Amino acid sequence: MSTAAAAQTPPGSPPTAAPAGQGVGDYARRWWSDVRAGELGSLPIIIGLVIIAIVFQSQNDRFLTSGNFVNLIVQAAAITTIGMGVVFVLLLGEIDLSVGYVSGVAGVLCALLLLPDESALPAGFAILAALAAGVVIGTLHGLLITKVGIPSFVVTLAGLLGWNGVVLLLIGQRGTVVLQDDFVIGLSNNFLTDSTALIAALVAVGLYAGVLLISRRSRQAAGLPNDPPVLLALRVAGLAVILFGVVLFANQDRGIPYVLVLLAVLFLFWTFVLNRTRFGRHVYAVGGNAEAARRAGINVDRIKIQVFAICSLMAALGGIILASRLRSVDPGAGGGQILLYSIAAAVIGGTSLFGGRGNIKSAVLGALVIASIDNGLGLLGLSSGTKFVVTGLVLLAAVTVDSVSRKGRAQSGRA
Repeated sequence: MSTAAAAQTPPGSPPTAAPAGQGVGDYARRWWSDVRAGELGSLPIIIGLVIIAIVFQSQNDRFLTSGNFVNLIVQAAAITTIGMGVVFVLLLGEIDLSVGYVSGVAGVLCALLLLPDESALPAGFAILAALAAGVVIGTLHGLLITKVGIPSFVVTLAGLLGWNGVVLLLIGQRGTVVLQDDFVIGLSNNFLTDSTALIAALVAVGLYAGVLLISRRSRQAAGLPNDPPVLLALRVAGLAVILFGVVLFANQDRGIPYVLVLLAVLFLFWTFVLNRTRFGRHVYAVGGNAEAARRAGINVDRIKIQVFAICSLMAALGGIILASRLRSVDPGAGGGQILLYSIAAAVIGGTSLFGGRGNIKSAVLGALVIASIDNGLGLLGLSSGTKFVVTGLVLLAAVTVDSVSRKGRAQSGRA
């Protein structure tokens, strides 16, 4: 692969398209070569998920039931959403310690704006106001980091304390604020009908096949190498098996929750932003080498401000989703393990703490691991202390894999 081609491929992407005339076997050998060189991608986390499923199912046969599967989706939704935003910050080699209480501020603000009094707003306006608050908070953090020169650790640590105070001030003497809107509550508690979910899966597979076909024709027209047709067919078939499997399994219980559809839209949107836009390429460039990016003409400060705004926006959305699941907010909104689990989700899923490597998929997989551990240990009746110990060990293992893979890439000249 040429240096130019490598520079245009976001870290963590699948192996590049096979040169003309090569088949699936060549693709597989190239993938194995990448793995041996330290390009592990999602392999460790997928193996980990399989092990987690086997262990917990062997200890409690309720773990792999359709009802528990739906519970896992709903439980992981808020952490997944916040983790997607954290991925952007980690890609820059920065950190945001305030995401937990930013989510709390948004959740409380949304709940207060929906209270049935003379100032009550429609659900859409309340949600938009809460999301706008998240964007403003993230922009403020970004400005302090870039224009004043305060490290992100310090700015967001101050934010952790300050936004915790804002949550308490907003709640006041109310104690607990119960959500008063069926639409907001339904985000996490309502489900698609069986037929609607199946149609949605069919449409998704069709759109994916269409995108692959259009991309293939575009590459052919440009004289670029393409993956073999059988590999494209396998990708479409693989997606179909996964989607229809998930839908049919979930339909045995309550069905597909609305929040899963929202997560799918967020995943596709942010993946497109990172992999297919100039902004996404600039994020990877700044995370890989900020000084080199600056010399290449990239406005590093603007990228950082935008990234922190995105992170807080996603934290705000995660706070609304969490409030929806709990049907209320209280003075502890945004506290507990939300911050740690959100950052851990991104890191466990494969986003590097060193910057420049990772993707949105890592937040999804990492959140699934954390939710599975929490859920599985809960089914076994183990204490919160045990859950924290196990999650901490998994996080340590993920960072160790990242460090070892970095050394492997350095030795192979791919770092």
